[in-house]
Parts: sequence; C-alpha cells; structure tokens
Amino acid sequence: MHSPVTGQDCVWLCTHFDQLTPRTVYDILALRSAVFIVEQACAYQDADGLDDQAWHLLGYRSGELVAVARLLPPGVAVERPAIGRVATRSDARGQGLGRALMHEAVSAMQTRFPNDIIELGAQAHLVSFYRDFGFTAVGDIYLEDGIEHQKMVRQNR
Repeated sequence: MHSPVTGQDCVWLCTHFDQLTPRTVYDILALRSAVFIVEQACAYQDADGLDDQAWHLLGYRSGELVAVARLLPPGVAVERPAIGRVATRSDARGQGLGRALMHEAVSAMQTRFPNDIIELGAQAHLVSFYRDFGFTAVGDIYLEDGIEHQKMVRQNR
C-alpha cells in the first residue's frame, strides 16, 4: 500500500532522456502504461520514438515515482514546444499532485523555451484543469486513440 502523496512532499527532477537510467525509463513507462493503457483501456503505442528527444519531469515521494510529464522541444511532435504524457499514479490523485505537476511542467518549459508558445493536447474532460494554468483551447475537439482531445496553447513568459 502506498502512502498518500501531495505536490508539497514530492521531489521534482527534470532530466533529459540521455541522462535517465534504464530503471528510471522502466518506471516512467510503467507509470504511463498503468494510467493511459490499463486505466483508460486505450491500446496505443506509448513508445512513439519521441522520448529520447524530450526532457522528463519526474515527481518522487519516498523514492517512488508518482508523477510524470514529457517536455518536447519545438519541431519534435508539433511546431511549438509541447507538454505531453502528463500522468499521476492512481493512488496519488485528489491531493493536489496533478496541479503541482503542471506547475512544475510550466516552470520547466519557461526555463527551456522562454517567450515561446507551448502546446498540449488535453483530454477533453481536462480542459478546465489546463485553463487554470493559462492554456487556451484552440480549434475543434478531435479524437486521438479513441479519446476526445482539445488542442491548447499558452504564451510562455
């Protein structure tokens, strides 16, 4: 049984893929698979060839990975810098960890890509969550892997 987690009791690391250990890569993929493939019952190719070009934001509590986000430079997935693969461990939800994760992700993007517009593809039911971080919906809702998504952008200043 895992202990409850909040954003305040996490250690945050933002590391480029080249600096990750094999164990950390395994932990990232395991957490993302648990959330996106198992919980959401969505069969898709998580290992999409973009991880090795990204920075990975990692939230740890008591040495356990509880939150992740992938930060992509411009031109890798889309024209702009992008945040993706945002996930928290299921037993860590409802305690502010997702908000802490997004706060850290936006801060990391501001450091790496100042003055750029950052983009993300939000699951449609999370649009209001991302609005709280300054993201604005752009265009129509679209289907990605059978789940409704909304393109969102934020001026990164």
